[in-house]
Amino acid sequence: MDKPMDTIASAPLLTLDDVRGAAARIAGQVVRTPTLHSKTLSEITGAEIWLKFENLQFTAAYKERGALNALLQLSDEQRARGVIAASAGNHAQGLSYHGTRLGMPVTIVMPRTTPTVKIMQTESVGGTVVLEGETFDDAYAHARLLEAERGMTFVHPFDDPHVAAGQGTVALEMLEDVPGLETLVVPIGGGGLLSGMGTAARGIKPSIGLVGVQATLFPSMYAKLKGLELPCGGDTIAEGIAVKEPGAFTSAVLAKIVDDIVLVGEPSLETAVALLLQIEKTVVEGAGAAGLAAVMTHRKRFAGRKIGLVLCGGNIDTRLLANVLLRDLARSGRLARLRLTLQDRPGALFKVVEDFNRHQVNILEVWHNRIFTSLPAKGLTAEIECEARDREQIDLLVASLRNKGYDVTQVELG
Repeated sequence: MDKPMDTIASAPLLTLDDVRGAAARIAGQVVRTPTLHSKTLSEITGAEIWLKFENLQFTAAYKERGALNALLQLSDEQRARGVIAASAGNHAQGLSYHGTRLGMPVTIVMPRTTPTVKIMQTESVGGTVVLEGETFDDAYAHARLLEAERGMTFVHPFDDPHVAAGQGTVALEMLEDVPGLETLVVPIGGGGLLSGMGTAARGIKPSIGLVGVQATLFPSMYAKLKGLELPCGGDTIAEGIAVKEPGAFTSAVLAKIVDDIVLVGEPSLETAVALLLQIEKTVVEGAGAAGLAAVMTHRKRFAGRKIGLVLCGGNIDTRLLANVLLRDLARSGRLARLRLTLQDRPGALFKVVEDFNRHQVNILEVWHNRIFTSLPAKGLTAEIECEARDREQIDLLVASLRNKGYDVTQVELG
């Protein structure tokens, strides 16, 4: 099944029939997730927003589709020898779950730096995890070595026609449910999802718009298709699309069909994750929220159009999700941290607290700093973390404190 890159690059591009064949093959073995209209998100963005809930798959991501389509086309000999992949994300779980369900041994090579929770999730659905190297490239090289040594079949997470065809079934379902969709806005990592979806969508509806989304920190496909040299790396919450080198096969497909690729920053991704939880009551990882982040970042481009967004995954670390939600509260003005300069004498803090009480602003935490400061020995700084109804309530409190002569600054998020 696996082919050298030069062979893949010259292979025929995907067709609608390939995707329809994948749909028939995997039918009944993956969740047919709903495509639902979001009235509130439509009001917020100025576009008509339809959401495809791929985070409701058993492994909480669309990756199952492509992995299963590839597995179902293996020979009996290949099935007996098993499959292997390098992945620390959703592909690992999708391949492990369906490979084990079909009675195939599945080996996943992950870097030693992989969080324990991802290792445990992969093992819990039947995969055998091998830890090797410090980076994904190290893990990938070791997986190809084991592939040759053990005669296993390598299943690429995105740069494979069978995998991309399986991912394309997402678009078949969306257009079956909502034929009037005018534009699909789809996250891009290696390009497998948009290659498959774009091929299917254009085959059904040639006029449909296709816009890819990448994190600003990882603009690999954006740079490749636009002929640019851009840095690629950093701590993004959209680790599912944090790919430094896009696929050769997928790049060739997208070069022919994509209308554009847009970039979204970390604050927009965080806001989109928070909005989806608050409004749609659904947990989405950073990559899964990228489509909504793009529509909010580029409002004029999508205004008034009927937009299909894929919530492609819901595997987000709970601690990270908590941080994202708290940071969103801070950006919206409902949480704030105020830094005040006070005199170190009895009652100084009490007088400040009285003003918080008058403005009905709730104090959450208080920190004093007397030593590590440039103030005179009788001075101190106090940082007060507080909760308010909205930004206006905080602004009124700050104005009141300043009118009383206090030096107040608000600690801002980056």
